[in-house]
Amino acid sequence: MDMSSPTPPADEADEQRIRELVAQSQTAQADPDLLPALHTADAVIVNIAGRRLFGRDAFASAMAEALSSPLKDVRTSLRVRDIRFTTPGVAVVSLTKTVHDERPEAEAPSELPPVGAMTYVMTRQDGDWRIALAQTTPVR
Repeated sequence: MDMSSPTPPADEADEQRIRELVAQSQTAQADPDLLPALHTADAVIVNIAGRRLFGRDAFASAMAEALSSPLKDVRTSLRVRDIRFTTPGVAVVSLTKTVHDERPEAEAPSELPPVGAMTYVMTRQDGDWRIALAQTTPVR
């Protein structure tokens, strides 16, 4: 007998807002002001290379550093695979992240995997959704 409590029903407006936030995060990937602002102040980020960052400020700093290096020519695209509401104010979003390595000096195959399984944990704060955790696992 399953004693677990059922997942709260998804609200269509919340699901739509989460999809919009995912689209914003993809569009803002080269904006070190806008992308971190889509995250909670205490967000945890684990990128596809395994680098872990704690907090929006650390994320913004790392992002600015990456955008001033050849990594500025690496972009990603996101595809939402599933959205599950664990509570009315928390959602787990499963995505597929595709890496597009467009660095001109990269003659050899990229050390970055071309695809990652990405998870966002989103929380509702002040009436809107924010990314509390962004974690990417390389798919080889």
